[in-house]
Formats: sequence, C-alpha cells, structure tokens
Amino acid sequence: MKSAVETLNPTRVRLTVEVPFEELKDSLDAAYKKINQQVTVKGFRKGKIPARVIDQRFGRGAVLEEAVNDALPKFYTEAVNEAELNVLGQPEVDITELKDNETLNFTAEVDIRPAIEIPDYSGIEVEVDAVEVSDEDVDKAVEELRERFASTSPVERAAEDGDVVTIDLEAKVEGEVLEDGVASGVSYTIGSGELLEGIDDAVKGLEAGGEATFTSELKGGSAAGKESEVTVKVTQVAARELPSLDDDFAQLVSEFDTLDELKADSRKRLENMKQYDQATQAQERVLEKLLELVEVPVPEKLLADEIQTRKHNLVNHQLGQMGLDLAKYLEIQGKSEEEFDAETKEQAEKGIKTQFVLDELVNKEKLNVNQEELTEHLMRRAQSSGMSPDQFAQAVVEGGQVPMLVGEVARGKALAVVVEAATVKDTNGEVVDLDDDEDETAETVEATESADAEEKTEA
Repeated sequence: MKSAVETLNPTRVRLTVEVPFEELKDSLDAAYKKINQQVTVKGFRKGKIPARVIDQRFGRGAVLEEAVNDALPKFYTEAVNEAELNVLGQPEVDITELKDNETLNFTAEVDIRPAIEIPDYSGIEVEVDAVEVSDEDVDKAVEELRERFASTSPVERAAEDGDVVTIDLEAKVEGEVLEDGVASGVSYTIGSGELLEGIDDAVKGLEAGGEATFTSELKGGSAAGKESEVTVKVTQVAARELPSLDDDFAQLVSEFDTLDELKADSRKRLENMKQYDQATQAQERVLEKLLELVEVPVPEKLLADEIQTRKHNLVNHQLGQMGLDLAKYLEIQGKSEEEFDAETKEQAEKGIKTQFVLDELVNKEKLNVNQEELTEHLMRRAQSSGMSPDQFAQAVVEGGQVPMLVGEVARGKALAVVVEAATVKDTNGEVVDLDDDEDETAETVEATESADAEEKTEA
C-alpha cells in the first residue's frame, strides 16, 4: 500500500491511498465466506458454494463491493498511522479507481487537530477580586441562619408581608380548570417570590377564609407559559417569629457556645468561599490570557457539531426539565435567536480552543494522570451529577468515557501549571498566592470546553 497526504487547510487533509490487489486477498476471502452463509444454490450445501459459482450467479461486483467495504477501514487506519495524523471525526471516503485483479485507489478527507505552538506563558498577569469580608457580610449570613430557624404561630388578622399563609389554589385557562391546576394546603411566605407572579398582592390583606382571583402566567405544568385565571383561598395566616440573637441562639443552631464564636465561624466560612471564588476567577482569567496568546484554527465540522451538542443539551435536558422551550427561554433571557446563536458559537469555539491548547500543554509538559487523581475526580463528578460514585463509574465505563475523564484531569493539571507560572494580583495590588488544586482547575476546564461530555455521561 502507498499513501500520500495533501494539506487542504490547517485543520483538514486529503489522504490518497493506492492498494495493490493482492492486499485485498483476506477481504475477498471473507466476502466469499459471508456471501456463502447468506445465499443458497441448488446442488451445493450451504457454505460450500465455490467462488466461481458465486461470481456466475451473483456477480463479481457484489463480492468486490463486500471486500472493499471490509478492507477500507483497515487501509485508512494504516495510512493515518503512517502519516502520524491526529484525526478528528469520520473521514469522507471516495473510491477513485477499482480494477479487478489490479488495484484499489481511494481518497479520504478528514479533519485533524491543528499544529499548535505554545508560547512562553510565564509573563501572564491577571487581576482578581480581593478577599474581603465585612461586618455587614457576617451579619447577613447570621441573619439568614436566623431566618431558617424562625417559628410560626397562627394569628387572627389580615395577612402581611413576611407572614406564612396556607392557601388553596385553582388555575383556569380559557375558563377550564386544569387537571394539574388544583392544589390544597400550600404553605407560602408572602414576599418570597416562590410561587406565581401576582400572588403577593392577591393574598395581602386577606384573613383566614378570604379569597381572591388574579391573572398570572403559569411557570410549569401542562399549560406552562399560558395566561391563567388563578383563584386563591387563604385557610390560615401565621406570623413568623425570629429567635433572639444571643448565645442561646448560637447553641441552638451550631456547636458553639456564644454568638461571638458563631460570628467568627461565619466570617471564616465566608473567607473560604471568597478564596475559592478568587481561585476560580484566577483560573478563568489566566485561561483567557493563554488563549489570547495562541493561534488556534478550529475545524468547521467540529465547531458545527459542538454547537449542535450545546443546543441539544440546553433544549432537551435543562429546558425540558423546567417545562420550557427555546423560544420561551429566549423571551425570559431577553435575547433574540441571532444573539443566542452568536453566543453559543462563541462558547463552543472557546471550548474547542481550550481543549486543543491544554492537550498540547499536557504533551509539552509530559503530564500524567495517576489512579488516585482519576478516582478523586470521578468522586467529584459523581457528586455534581447527583449519582453515587459506583453508579457514575459504571455509566462512565459502559459509555467508554474513561479517556474523557482522564483528559479532564490532565487538562486541569495543565492549566494549574500555567496558573502557577502566572502573576495574580487582587484589586488591592497584593500578589495572590494560590494553592493550585487540579480538581478546581479541572472544574474550570469542564465549564469552558466541550459540552459533549455531559451528554455522553447522561446518555
């Protein structure tokens, strides 16, 4: 076999392959054997029909077609390996010449990973938010905790902001009560915004036994997005009572004996959260700077496939679970379809570039992934997916996605190398000493690059 490579553009090549006919012998034998098992000829036992009889009865062309279909993948793979190509996706194959007992010639056009030069990235500088926790932040956190431990007691008065009302609801669309539009004994805190738009104004001022009707757009259910006439009846009004902010409260809600100790712990927790956010921000901004330094051509078909995958995930997984379609989602977001398409294309392009650049860094820095790192990453991915580690691992193995997880960890390690080499300062001008965590950088990479992984794991 002889092969040659023609570069069509930085991300696509054409392979020209010439195969001497004698190299088709194994595939021809397999073709005769396969046809033997599929047909019957009077006077011959099944599977024992001579080749010349098959040629006479069914035509040599049928045998050649079967043999070529069997042989093409093998010769294509040999040509790819011989040229040391890093191919993407399936090739477009064209048989240019097939002469019986002489030769088989074909061409294969296929996308390839572009050659990427990683420049010196040690000069990257980024600015991130400073880690600052104010007294107001601590007070707000403690107040939220206090709200969680509020108690309620029934009152005989009209409902006010902050009260918890027990209500019955009935929704009608075009005068007809919806099958899934009736609910009884619903507990609702006035002002929380957790139910229908307009319900706060409807129930405020009502006492137990009071009733009101209002119009609202339904958020979910069989008539999601439609205007509905909603009748609400208040069966109970209860006032919320917050616990006193003292040492007894601290002992009730935590392991601490005093309110001061609880506040100190809240401050520490907020600092840890802001440090995590700061590290994530640094990784994202360093990655953006790195991508600006590298010229990365993107294969058109790969980009189109990635855009389609992202749209599919949004419409069929995320929006489907919320009872929304794309049109309603765009209306809520205040975006046109053109703006959405442009944003999706930009995100998909950035994801592909991220994967290409970090994969090249993995090779350049000779980074490896050990079993412990892979297991830790799998545990974290399982937690974020809502599956047990065993269930997630089984789904990954059955879906053949172990290399995908290895790639995520490796790219996280590559980004960590760049972050460590970069200069990161906060908004106060102080140099930030980041404790590089490959799990965190892997998470940043996951959020940026291909959406294909999520769909494959869910499937």
